[in-house]
Amino acid sequence: MALHFDRSEYKARIARVRRALIADGLDGLLMFQQESMYYLTGYDTFGFCFFQCLYLGADGKLSLLTRAPDLRQAQHTSIIEDIRIWTDAAGAEPARQLRDMLASLGAKGKRLGIETNSYGLTHFNGRAVDDALSGFCTLSEATGLVDRIRVVKSEAELKYVRKAGRLADLALAAGIEETRAGADEGRILAAQQAAIFAAGGDYPANEFIIGSGRDALLSRYKSGRRKLAKNDQLTLEFAGAFRHYHAALMRTIVIGKPGKAHEKMDEACRAALKACEAVLRPGNVAGDVFDAHARIMDEHGMKAHRYNACGYSLGAKFTPSWMDYPMFFTGNPAPLARNQVFFLHMILMDSDNGRAFSLGRTYIVGHAKAEPLSKYPLGMILR
Repeated sequence: MALHFDRSEYKARIARVRRALIADGLDGLLMFQQESMYYLTGYDTFGFCFFQCLYLGADGKLSLLTRAPDLRQAQHTSIIEDIRIWTDAAGAEPARQLRDMLASLGAKGKRLGIETNSYGLTHFNGRAVDDALSGFCTLSEATGLVDRIRVVKSEAELKYVRKAGRLADLALAAGIEETRAGADEGRILAAQQAAIFAAGGDYPANEFIIGSGRDALLSRYKSGRRKLAKNDQLTLEFAGAFRHYHAALMRTIVIGKPGKAHEKMDEACRAALKACEAVLRPGNVAGDVFDAHARIMDEHGMKAHRYNACGYSLGAKFTPSWMDYPMFFTGNPAPLARNQVFFLHMILMDSDNGRAFSLGRTYIVGHAKAEPLSKYPLGMILR
């Protein structure tokens, strides 16, 4: 079996979730988030693009309903022993087969939590589940139940997180090496991904972001490549990924001589990152981090160019995004705790003048201060 953790680790995680179910007055949990399935059992697949559900009862019963192509995937990568297959056919009704599975597990008439805020449960399938389970059991929203538990990482998880951080640094170095006037963005991107794969890393949960010129102002991946000009700017946002655990980095590289605008942005980003690092510790909440970011950016005259969020949690994530709960925005009451992992990104986008600058790296929250996972210097990168 291809388990990435000892069975005792999975048993401890399941025990924590069972205690949370009991505390919330739930008899079981219907999981549609692939992250929850991976966290509790090791089940590793992109098959969540189809209907599948992992059930955990407060009594410890564990059962997976999935398609035939994922049978061996579950057998090979997870601790799940009870695997049920719903039938591909014209007019297939996997939600009805889910009800049948739950009936066999004694869940009829019970109060079950359900993860509805999930890429693994489309609105179409969600309606089918509601219809199939109407009158069978009581459903209660429980999307955040496993999320709140897995946001704090175990020591075994942190080993993978730190490995992901080393992979990210390798990718940054490889990207910088390829960056120069006349360089093709495709070669830069290829060098970054090659560095991660060659060192044993995984595909990330979303595409790397790369953009130069006006596209340096984009915070999402787009198709199409260009060659760097003699005086240019290049935005890179990417993540090292190891066993699906992510450590992200974000940097702007200036090609040629930097102007006053980039120098001022660089100064603001470094000051804001330092302020956020000081707040990223137990006893504070997520909103405190954003407020530190906003205060410094605004003091530097960058209010019009900053975002309304400055980072988010990272962990074992699956497509389409490596962003995890919680996020840094004003008023977010989520508590910060030791062994949480966060990506802090200081992003400035000046659309009027076509200037971009970003500075971001990933941290582990410690007792008194945050541990940066990147060893790369924070100074402006010039090529």
